[in-house]
Amino acid sequence: MAQTVRGVIARSKQAPVEVADIIVPDPGPGEALVRVQACGVCHTDRNYREGIVGDEFPFLLGHEAAGVVEAVGANVTDVGPGDFVVLNWRAVCGSCRACRRGKPWNCLSPLTADQPMTLPDDTPLTPALGLGTCAEKTLVHAKQCTKVDPDVSPAAAALLGCGVMTGVGAALYTGAVERGDAVAVFGCDGIGSAAVAGAALAGASTIIAVDTELRNLAWATGFGATHTIDASTTDPVQRIRELTEGLGADVVIDNVGALDTWTQAFRVRAEAGTLVMLAVPTPDIRLDLPLLELRVRSGALKSSWYGDCLPSRDIPSLLALYRHGRLDLDAFVTERISLDGIEQAFAKLAHHDVVRSVILM
Repeated sequence: MAQTVRGVIARSKQAPVEVADIIVPDPGPGEALVRVQACGVCHTDRNYREGIVGDEFPFLLGHEAAGVVEAVGANVTDVGPGDFVVLNWRAVCGSCRACRRGKPWNCLSPLTADQPMTLPDDTPLTPALGLGTCAEKTLVHAKQCTKVDPDVSPAAAALLGCGVMTGVGAALYTGAVERGDAVAVFGCDGIGSAAVAGAALAGASTIIAVDTELRNLAWATGFGATHTIDASTTDPVQRIRELTEGLGADVVIDNVGALDTWTQAFRVRAEAGTLVMLAVPTPDIRLDLPLLELRVRSGALKSSWYGDCLPSRDIPSLLALYRHGRLDLDAFVTERISLDGIEQAFAKLAHHDVVRSVILM
């Protein structure tokens, strides 16, 4: 039978979120009911509330979570009741053009649950990124569940559902950082600091963190940055050139998404280097770029979506690095809060007070 649980919903654009009763149906074919144990609070959830991402209100927020499977529907074989899972919002379909071409990380038709979760009056909820994990329980497609060993804390594991995976993946998978590379990261909030950590995992010899917030630069240092640049007082282009013997960075990651930072990142990209757009720019931003500069300098301009990860492969892999002490997921967890604390968590994100707030159910 359907269950009534508490969840965080955004009823209308720019209105404060609220904790409300939601109705979660029993899983149907291909679906799984998950008891959420931990859920990270991400900028994307705030963007849903602000109406920046979609307009299908009311939204059930949350998309970065770990928990335990309580029940599964017919035809589900990969997970079962009692399994500890990290939820991912890009469950590959296996049949779209990208999947057929052997590039499932670019899946064009990611899977989600067929049945809606609703309010008690039967109003359907739109789950954030197809998950809706700011709730005590959620209904997802079974392929959105990545089974992992239950020997890590749910708070640490949850972050691989979005933020940490997005940043680490931008360095490891999109940027393909190699041992000995010079890497520059513009914007070192939680995701940018994860990109720094990814560059360190890849063996980059020089990792330059660029930000205007000293707190963000301190976080980046803790995750492996070898140099920091306060862009409010120092020209990052000149300083990065100095730190790289005039050559520029082999991989530059823009985690700000503004025209000036992208332009700076482009200018410090080494010959044949790679520039990764990680942040999401606003629709009004336009780029005026001499095409000759692309032709002469070679290299690549890329965008990164979910770090170009393959959840079934990369979530267990990064958790193995965590267990071996090479990726400090715990350091990303600034505070543990309840469902009722999400509005305060949004404010702390905006003021760079936290790397991540994590809701514990």
